[in-house]
Amino acid sequence: MLNIQLYEEARKIWKVMAESKDPPDLAMEPEIQKKVLRFFQVGDFYYFIFNAVRGEFEYVHPGVYDMLGYNANECTVAGMISCIHPEDMGCFLDFENAAVEFFAALPPEKILKYKVRYDLRIKKANGEYIRILQQVTPLQHNMEGELLRTLGVHTDITHLKPSGLPVLSFIGLDGEPSYLDVAVKTAFIPTREILTKREKEVLRCMLDGMPSREIATHLNISKQTVDKHRKNMLKKTGIKSSAEMMVRAVKEGWRTEPDFKR
Repeated sequence: MLNIQLYEEARKIWKVMAESKDPPDLAMEPEIQKKVLRFFQVGDFYYFIFNAVRGEFEYVHPGVYDMLGYNANECTVAGMISCIHPEDMGCFLDFENAAVEFFAALPPEKILKYKVRYDLRIKKANGEYIRILQQVTPLQHNMEGELLRTLGVHTDITHLKPSGLPVLSFIGLDGEPSYLDVAVKTAFIPTREILTKREKEVLRCMLDGMPSREIATHLNISKQTVDKHRKNMLKKTGIKSSAEMMVRAVKEGWRTEPDFKR
């Protein structure tokens, strides 16, 4: 439920960027190779082609397995979004919204001369979180300037930035100016602190997809205690279901790790 909600929120943002019909076929080589070389940074990386009209990956490089442990042919946009650290999901949607607004304001002849760059934490197949640098540049747009396809590269920068808040930048290519550490409109405002530390731990486990029995084992408490915490959280927030609570937690930026050191 949560993954579907997040994906649909992102698709609403991308839909503003690409209202047209499915884009024409793209001759991906050697132009993509040239762009990948311009993206390259020290660290493991993989790249992907994103169809902005359909909100789907058209291609994911097999290097995603070496870096994250996921098979390229099984990677979906919704699945990758679900792997974003819960505390970074609000930033992800805010950054995507800012990127759509940025490209919409550019004249068509300059669209291919920019890339979007931001970092966030993403979960590997083994449950470990790493920090990746996401860089995305347009590959195709129509006459009206609507983006059709983009090229993205994910680079592991955990060793370069082990902590800190996600940062958004727009990097100019071919002599265009760059805009670094861009301030964005925050659509997902943190709520007041109403949950206890233990309730936040339970909520964090719920966001990671754990059922109550697994949460109990993970936190070394009984399943009955987990169920009690879940009921208390619903009562405190006035929310009717756990699924709705998880969606609200992500959209409103609830803190689920009060002692986490960024």
